Amino acid sequence: MNIQLRGENLDVTEALRSYVEKKIGRLEKYFDTPPKQVQVTLSVIRDLHIVEVTMPLNGIIMRAEERSDDMYASIDLVAEKLEGQIRKHKTKLNRRFREAGIRTLFQENGAGPAVAVEEDDETGRIVRVKKFAFKPMTAEEAVLQMDLLGHSFFVFSNAESNEVNVVYRREDGNYGLIEPSF
Repeated sequence: MNIQLRGENLDVTEALRSYVEKKIGRLEKYFDTPPKQVQVTLSVIRDLHIVEVTMPLNGIIMRAEERSDDMYASIDLVAEKLEGQIRKHKTKLNRRFREAGIRTLFQENGAGPAVAVEEDDETGRIVRVKKFAFKPMTAEEAVLQMDLLGHSFFVFSNAESNEVNVVYRREDGNYGLIEPSF
């Protein structure tokens, strides 16, 4: 597993680098084929130590972000969060990959601690379906509509590109726009 480590507003010391490699490297035991490249960003904003990890896997992306007053604690928290995501989604993702005729993504047994996951887990199921008509609008109108509804994201038909887009509220208070890429 190749770990790309980047620091924003801080110098990445050798001690930090080895700690990240040790903690994130432990996740390798969960994969049949470990991710080729993992991106880790360490940043400091107003005494808040933020660690972001992105793992592109065979058709999916696992991502986790944690913040705390200590960089090492943030690294520990993000590693725990990723491990939890792997445990939670292991059975579902392996089933999806088997159905698609692709090798399983995660180790079934052997490496790593035994994880009891029921096949028909009731969490994560669709409990509500909404239907609504797309009204063509600009991204700015979509942000306004999202704020009026009090939602954290809004799906709309972009009047400029005639494509389905999503606007969302970022943690820093700004907005993001997701556009399809073909």
